[in-house]
Amino acid sequence: MNIHEYQAKELLSKFGIGVPTGYPALTVEEAVEAAKKLPGPLYVVKAQIHAGGRGKGKFKELGPDAKGGVRLAKSIGDVESDAREMLGNTLVTVQTGEAGKQVNRLYVTDGVDIAKEYYLSMLVDRATGRIAMIVSTEGGMDIETVAHETPEKITTVTIDPATGFMPHHGRAVAFALKLEGQLAKAAQKLAKQLYDAFLALDCAMLEINPLVETEGGELLVLDTKMSFDSNALYRHPDVEAMRDETEEDPMEVEASKYDLAYIKLDGNIGCMVNGAGLAMATMDIIKLNGAFPANFLDVGGGATTEKVTAAFKIILSDPAVEGILVNIFGGIMKCDIIADGIVAAAKEVNLSVPLVVRLEGTNVEKGKEILANSGLPIVPADDLGDAARKIVSQVKEAA
Repeated sequence: MNIHEYQAKELLSKFGIGVPTGYPALTVEEAVEAAKKLPGPLYVVKAQIHAGGRGKGKFKELGPDAKGGVRLAKSIGDVESDAREMLGNTLVTVQTGEAGKQVNRLYVTDGVDIAKEYYLSMLVDRATGRIAMIVSTEGGMDIETVAHETPEKITTVTIDPATGFMPHHGRAVAFALKLEGQLAKAAQKLAKQLYDAFLALDCAMLEINPLVETEGGELLVLDTKMSFDSNALYRHPDVEAMRDETEEDPMEVEASKYDLAYIKLDGNIGCMVNGAGLAMATMDIIKLNGAFPANFLDVGGGATTEKVTAAFKIILSDPAVEGILVNIFGGIMKCDIIADGIVAAAKEVNLSVPLVVRLEGTNVEKGKEILANSGLPIVPADDLGDAARKIVSQVKEAA
């Protein structure tokens, strides 16, 4: 789960981490009131969307010469005009794609006199089973560009959860950022605070870009992105309450209500599979046969009739779907029960596109018999390769 910048800063401030003073705003009037609470004379007006590259982004409605989604305002009047331009319009960045995202809220913060910018992020390194803290002196830039062109300017500090954050980790961060004296001590303290926040909140990723050194000799988090392990949200109802469903794909939101792992893709073959690995293999073989998957959808090992029905409805809500491939291995759940669910779901949603079903596992013959006697135009498949060839062929014939 992702949250907005202002929400992330609110959480970080609870761990004693320095952030510029700022206030969220949903309307132009709220943005003006937010600016009036700040000392000025410089203000920063930031579009709040779940995507990076806001400063370099462009608003669809404002033309190519308009300012982006992060603006420096020199008066409260500028804050008002910027807010009026940004709210309700669509911001396109390198991370949103051409569709962009509508700006529904802003974050008005105090201006900061910046002496130097740095980069710092944390994530779980699955290869080592440790938390990785990635730091660079090249803050404010696309870290992907830095990694490609000057990888020597990126340092990774790994932290073993068995020992936790140690003083030498903080020193390594300060050294990588080439800080000395009081700033080095401040960086060591900040690194420990960030580690504590990352662990306590069950974060999946925490990125600060830029982390800035001010003219006054402070380290401040100027911009941050934060995401969380969705499986741990039950431990953090306060964090879960920050979820902004308007920033998410409506079909993915609906899928989460039924504990379905669903991600929309750009193809035309809807996929319903149980197991992430099998789902990946299914998408690969669809592409191998000359078509493209419309989604990743894992119904899990305990697929029920309700789940299968919900999955069908979600797949069919995508107007790009021209056919559905169901690929189920009946291990925990028996194939005949799965077949009953498929038939019930197909009838309920009034299926109007080709449907190919491949079943394997416990009671597979009973499952195939149920499908054959359903009276529905369900095309059975013997194996995964056969299933992919049949659904691609069916879609082409129906076109």
